[in-house]
Amino acid sequence: MTDPDDPIKSQRVYDAGTTLCGELALELRAMLREMQPGDVLEVVANDSAAPQDLPAWCDVTGHALVRATHPHYWIRRKAD
Repeated sequence: MTDPDDPIKSQRVYDAGTTLCGELALELRAMLREMQPGDVLEVVANDSAAPQDLPAWCDVTGHALVRATHPHYWIRRKAD
């Protein structure tokens, strides 16, 4: 993960609110498909399970969790 003092430029922001893991995973998959490899998606996820779910989802999918400061998560799209 990056230094918390370094700013991260995201190409897109998604406010997931309290969306639960299953629906959130589908939404993230669709959004990241529309983005270019290396682009960063900032996700605002207020669900209490997000601190565990989003890092696990990134591990499984191969996308990089750049920074996580609940409720903000920055995910870098993987290369194809």
